[in-house]
Amino acid sequence: MNKLYILSSGAGSDTYISCEAKRAIEESEIVVSYVRYAKELSSLIKNKEIYTSGMTKEIDRCNQAIEFAKSGKTTCIISNGDANVFGMATLIVELIDKKNLWNKIELISIPGITSFLAAASKVGAPISQDFCIISLSDRLTDIDLIDKRVKLALKADFILGIYNPKSKKRVQPYINFLNALKKEDKKIAIIASNVGRENEKIIITDTFDLIYKGIENKDVTMSTIIIIGNSSTRLTKNGFVLTPRGYLEKYNLDGEKK
Repeated sequence: MNKLYILSSGAGSDTYISCEAKRAIEESEIVVSYVRYAKELSSLIKNKEIYTSGMTKEIDRCNQAIEFAKSGKTTCIISNGDANVFGMATLIVELIDKKNLWNKIELISIPGITSFLAAASKVGAPISQDFCIISLSDRLTDIDLIDKRVKLALKADFILGIYNPKSKKRVQPYINFLNALKKEDKKIAIIASNVGRENEKIIITDTFDLIYKGIENKDVTMSTIIIIGNSSTRLTKNGFVLTPRGYLEKYNLDGEKK
C-alpha cells in the first residue's frame, strides 16, 4: 500500500530526532511540513520534494500529505516534538478515517522526544511521579475546560506540564492558570524555552515568582513549556530538581528494606 509517515522530529531542530525518523525521511519522496520545521531539518530533507505552509494551515498540510500518499508517493508529514502530543497525528488519523482511506494508505506514526521530556532531562529528575500535560491554547479547546483541567490537576497533586502558555494576543488562559496557582502552596517551577534549539533557555524558579511576574513575564512565550512540581518536588544540593520516586522511603541506602 501507499505509505504515509507521521514523523515526529523531536524537540527543537534536529537535536532529538530519532534514527527511525531519519530512515523514514530517507524513504520518503515528499516531505510535508510547517515552514519553520522544514528550515530546521533542511540538511535532512534537502534532496526531497518539499511542500510547506504556515501557521494555522494544519488541515491544508494534512490534506496535501494524504493526497500525495494516495497518488503513490511515499510521504512524510513532520510534526515537532511527538506527533501525538498536540501534534499532527490526531488530524491525519481523523481525516483518513473521515475519507475512509484505510485500504489505500498505510499509516506509520513515528514517536519523538517532546519538549516536556527534553526539558526534564536538563534539570535532574523532576517528573518521576504521575504527571499531567495540558495545553493552554484555547484555539481548539474551550477555555472553561482548560481551566477545569488545570485546577483538578493541581488539586490532585500531579506534576504539571504546560504547553502553549501564552502569545501576544492570547493571554487569558495564562491569567487563569496563574490565578489557579495563587490558591496552591509554593511549588518549584521550570520555565524552558526553545528546547533543543541554539537559543534554548531553562530557568528553575517557583510558582510565586511566576505569579509575581504575571503576564508580562518575557520568559514565557508560545515557545515555552512550564513544568510545575508536585508537593514532594525539591531542589538537590547542586540546584537540580528532584521529585523522589519513593525508593529511599522504603529502602535503606544499601537496598535493604527498612
